Amino acid sequence: MKSRAKRVLVLGATGTIGRATVDQLVAQGHDVICFVRSRSLSVDRKLRTSLARSELRAIEFRDPLAITKELTAIGRIDAIISCIASRTGMPEDAWAIDYSVNASALSAALEHEIPQMILLSAICVQKPRLEFQKAKLAFENLLIDSGMEFSIVRPTAFFKSLSGQIDRLKRGKPFLLFGNGELTACKPISDTDLAKYLVLCLTSSELKKKVLPIGGPGSAITPKEQGEYLFQKLGKPPRFLHVPVGLFSAISGALSLFGFVSSPIAKEAELAKIGRYYATESMLVLDSDTNQYSEAATPSFGSETLFDYYDDLISGQISLDRGEHAIF
Repeated sequence: MKSRAKRVLVLGATGTIGRATVDQLVAQGHDVICFVRSRSLSVDRKLRTSLARSELRAIEFRDPLAITKELTAIGRIDAIISCIASRTGMPEDAWAIDYSVNASALSAALEHEIPQMILLSAICVQKPRLEFQKAKLAFENLLIDSGMEFSIVRPTAFFKSLSGQIDRLKRGKPFLLFGNGELTACKPISDTDLAKYLVLCLTSSELKKKVLPIGGPGSAITPKEQGEYLFQKLGKPPRFLHVPVGLFSAISGALSLFGFVSSPIAKEAELAKIGRYYATESMLVLDSDTNQYSEAATPSFGSETLFDYYDDLISGQISLDRGEHAIF
């Protein structure tokens, strides 16, 4: 029996995951409304085309009352799916977007008696050492405590974030590895599969009132394995450049000394911290008993693998769209 179509508000529809989520919602017959920054709506013709099957409404997200005003104007909403995230990961941006905008949306949803909110978070909040992780986790807790029916989805790595070195390899440069290339592993998930999972949260009772780590199909993959596969597909002998992980700490420490007087330097120091985190922490479920990352405990969903994606990129069937979050 087909589920009743819902009227769904999507936040963060301009990102790659947001656009994929809108596509899935529309394909499944849901009525979709997207709140989009006014500037994006006015200058980005490609955006308007990609989201043409949804209702687009311009909004100033940093106005804490903007979402409430728009919800009053549009009437009934059955659920909110928030894919919104800061573009830079910098502390001020993260707290303003990942926390404050989502908190405003939650407050407005409660005021307008919207029954459900689905949040796209990140698996890295398991070890919240960076400000953007702390901001995401703070909102997760706010949503859980709100009494609203929720699903908090924590995906592992995205395909696009693991594809930035393909052009380097095509130009004959080595694949960059941190340490020996086997310090971390992940179970990456495609935009389409993640979007399908987010939409499934609308109707699946098993996915409600839960924090949901999710990865793609297949075994966990190390950076070294990613590089080896790419060299094989490109028909090139493997060449790796090993970067000491300690380099990030040295850079971050040195830059932090000057960060109090220079905003640009403070930003570079934070980026070095982010780089070190992803060079040393796996994007898998953290076993609370052993404090180790567990491939077996990381659920899988979907059908698209990272290596399928690599094949399509190398063959030219698709192009790489890293979106606004290429830093990650």
